[in-house]
Amino acid sequence: MRVIIEKPELPSLESYVEAPVRHWSPTIRYLSQTEVHVYALAIGASVLLSFFPFLIVMMWLVRDAFHLPAAQSALVSMLKDYFPADLGSEILKNLNKVTHRRFQVTSILLLLFTSNGIFEPLEIALNRAWGVKENRSYLKNQILSLFLILLCGGLALSSILLTAINRQPAWLTIPVYRLAAIPVTILSLFLTYWLLPNRRVPIGRVIPVAAFVGLGLEGMKYLFLYAWGWLNLKLRNEYGETFRYSVALIIFTMLSAFLVLAGAEWSARKRDG
Repeated sequence: MRVIIEKPELPSLESYVEAPVRHWSPTIRYLSQTEVHVYALAIGASVLLSFFPFLIVMMWLVRDAFHLPAAQSALVSMLKDYFPADLGSEILKNLNKVTHRRFQVTSILLLLFTSNGIFEPLEIALNRAWGVKENRSYLKNQILSLFLILLCGGLALSSILLTAINRQPAWLTIPVYRLAAIPVTILSLFLTYWLLPNRRVPIGRVIPVAAFVGLGLEGMKYLFLYAWGWLNLKLRNEYGETFRYSVALIIFTMLSAFLVLAGAEWSARKRDG
């Protein structure tokens, strides 16, 4: 009796190519839309406007309100780690100049106003991704934005305080902060994806997306640091000393916004399924 053993059919090369194309083509089409570029630019500009007031408020809290030199050192170490050497030094130099003046109330008001501008285009983008046609009213958006600002800002402050309270050796400050910053970023993204759309969003959809985007943003930070030498040279030639740092921050925040918006598309893609 002769036994015939059939060999299993191996997947073709085309199948390995078609699967990623089918998976990523909706995201590419989504990010290619003109309105998505407008959202990313609006988010990037709002981040640029709110970034320095946010640092002023954080420095004032850890130095003057809580009187925690260790937390102040952790904040300085975080800035040196997050930004390239010359960009980080420029930010710290201006931050030290401004925070020795009494502008804290103005900085808080400016932070609240400019940070709200981040969540307006972000809500519209999330609504479009989820197929929601009606946005919240301006007042409702501002109230929710204020809540998210306070919540995400509190998470960032808690991360800095935890880094300082651990009292680890100086050489461990940066690794501890990096480890603490990742879950804070993921949690902030989860709250944004879950609360900001003007509809009920399934939690199970946004948890893995928030984790993936959070890790992606961390990787993008290192890519930005790696490319800074080349990018800084190009920006100095094109924009001069006055504007190159601002342009660099807008470019970085726009690219980050594209990743966040891609996460919105990923979390909402199965809504018709």
